[in-house]
Amino acid sequence: MNRFKKIYCRTFQTVLKIALPFLPYRKPKIVGSVKALPEVIQKKTCGKALIITDADIRKLGLTSRLEKSLDKAGIGYCIYDKTVANPTTANVSEALDLYREEGCDCIIGFGGGSSMDCAKAVGARIAKPKQSLAKMKGILKVHKRLPLLMAVPTTAGTGSETTLAAVITDAETRHKYAINDFPLIPRYAVLDPKVTLSLPPFITATTGMDALTHAVEAYIGNSTTYGTRKDALLAVKLIFENIDTVYEDGSNVDARRNMLHASFYAGCAFTKSYVGYVHAIAHSLGGEYNVPHGYANAVILPMILEAYGEKIHKKLSRLAVAAGLADESTPCEEAAGRFIQAIKDMKRRFGIGDRIPEIQETDIPKLAHYADKEANPLYPVPVLMNAAELEPFYYMLMNGPKEAEDFQDASEEAGDNAADTAKPSFEETATEKGGAQHDRAGN
Repeated sequence: MNRFKKIYCRTFQTVLKIALPFLPYRKPKIVGSVKALPEVIQKKTCGKALIITDADIRKLGLTSRLEKSLDKAGIGYCIYDKTVANPTTANVSEALDLYREEGCDCIIGFGGGSSMDCAKAVGARIAKPKQSLAKMKGILKVHKRLPLLMAVPTTAGTGSETTLAAVITDAETRHKYAINDFPLIPRYAVLDPKVTLSLPPFITATTGMDALTHAVEAYIGNSTTYGTRKDALLAVKLIFENIDTVYEDGSNVDARRNMLHASFYAGCAFTKSYVGYVHAIAHSLGGEYNVPHGYANAVILPMILEAYGEKIHKKLSRLAVAAGLADESTPCEEAAGRFIQAIKDMKRRFGIGDRIPEIQETDIPKLAHYADKEANPLYPVPVLMNAAELEPFYYMLMNGPKEAEDFQDASEEAGDNAADTAKPSFEETATEKGGAQHDRAGN
């Protein structure tokens, strides 16, 4: 990344960090069971709820306890169950039409991040009926209060029940973008372990690693606060203590509850401190190829951590202590290495690979551009990279490190002068040497 863009990014991030104490962040109120939602709805004088979920959750009967509770309380409801992974503008439009046709006045997002993001986007369209979602992308463009919004996560991973973000995919272009504003934070988060009991082991693992990615990227970034550091450390501790248990024994209610709380704390951490290039790359892959977000994060996370190098060793060492992998006397570099290796070992235990074969080489410049545009200048990452510097990661994800090295060699032969030859690892070298060949950054 050229010097002037670096200055712009860091200035933007510094201003946001200074503004953090003055911004209206809030944590949702925690509810322990879906059976408590009728009381919440009545207290807020609402009469009919739109439940936004997906077909699989509906077929599994996960909404039945909520439906029975609403029926018993005499509260009307209707259900939109067509949400897809990486929810689209078409999903939002259909759910919005149902909300209006049925005369609803509150929304329950019931499911993974996709259902909750769809619910947030519907709320945003209700609050601003004359504005398209595309006009709301970016930060602080919603402004207005949403209808009562409640979130019931059925996976312990996305943290969407805590955040001010809704990630939506354009149904026509497949471009994935985020809408970020404080009214999108749900008023209530229902952390009910019983709705997660039927989650298959692989989904349990990938969503758990999604939560881990949230905590790690929030912690290693440059815009942390005392509160976000505390939340991220607690999330990492809970994940390392419970993720193998819920993977092997999905019926363990206590471990399921702990993972839900880990996801919640990780969500609280990254809502204020943001994420980084792991998410930017994952979002580009989700939008283009519908790669599940938690899976993409799990695949990418150790690769990016290695690329940041010694810049994050001290912070990773603290995460290693929280995870029980090291103690305070362990040298930072050693503890950081243990933490990254533990993530790789976790992936191996859960059957998560190192590649995303859907990637097409001809798409890589476009994907890198999307990641650059999403991350810069907003994400306060430890090491800044532009689109050209992000491209080698896609080659690595497509065909493995050897292909990325070939791309690297080609860049050098073309006269790339942006290398940082002091970096010890391949991943770090590859990401630092792409800048002068072609800068596709754009905002």
